Amino acid sequence: MLVPSDRKNRPHAFLPHQAVIPAAGLGTRFLPATKAMPKEMLPVVDKPAIQYVVEEAVAAGIDDIVMIIGRNKNALANHFDRVTELEHTLERKGDHDKLARVVEPSALADIHFVRQGDPKGLGHAVLRARKHVGNETFAVMLGDDLIDARDPLLSRMIEVSQNRSATVIALMEVEPSQIHLYGCADVETTDEPDVVRVNALVEKPAADEAPSNLAIIGRYVLKPEIFEVLAQTAPGKGGEIQLTDALEELAADESIAGPVLGVIFSGRRYDTGDRLDYLKSNVLLALDRDDLGPELKTWMQELTATFD
Repeated sequence: MLVPSDRKNRPHAFLPHQAVIPAAGLGTRFLPATKAMPKEMLPVVDKPAIQYVVEEAVAAGIDDIVMIIGRNKNALANHFDRVTELEHTLERKGDHDKLARVVEPSALADIHFVRQGDPKGLGHAVLRARKHVGNETFAVMLGDDLIDARDPLLSRMIEVSQNRSATVIALMEVEPSQIHLYGCADVETTDEPDVVRVNALVEKPAADEAPSNLAIIGRYVLKPEIFEVLAQTAPGKGGEIQLTDALEELAADESIAGPVLGVIFSGRRYDTGDRLDYLKSNVLLALDRDDLGPELKTWMQELTATFD
């Protein structure tokens, strides 16, 4: 039986038990709200966005998480730590529902924090997890993308990675006019309708230069060979080390780590990195809640009637 201390020594053919969550961004699109608070801590209904991501990882069987953080990100560590004074206060009051919600984040998984240091891009942030991850296949999950728990994506990606011994990225169709906001994949079909082989990747192409309308969204299942590629990847767009550039190299040479495949996701995704989409995410998730949805729906119907 494998215990946590065995993880560094086991072959990476085992199901991944680790996730890397880059959380070192400055969140400039949400200033001044993110001047003193990490963007990952912005609430989505009544939980910070980062908690949804951790819950998704846990639901996919991951129990060891590395967050790559920058300066002024202590709130992230505090959220996933115990707050004994608050817990004792709620316990004395007999407020067991709130107590359970307060304790829940600290019991989700083993969570570790690594400083990125210089903000050199997503690829550099992933590379900072190398010592912790070791020789394991692992997931990378971006906190801006929330995937609805009713439409599991990461577990499907892990399944494809294991079955085909592949690096796997999440893809989603977007409007061609929006493709310049994403990394974009040139693909060919496989014998599974939701799985494609990735031939090439382009970081944020112009619409007339994009090979498809399949955008890379913030979920990856990576083999440990990615670290050596990242270590040799030169800065790309914006002077940053781009994860997309390293994946492009893997796609071009399967001898490094096998094929790069894409899982096409058609479920519910909430982009909390954009202000308008962040507001929409709050509304959509609240509408699905039994405790909030009915009253919110009635209020919205009354509100929209005033614009007629």
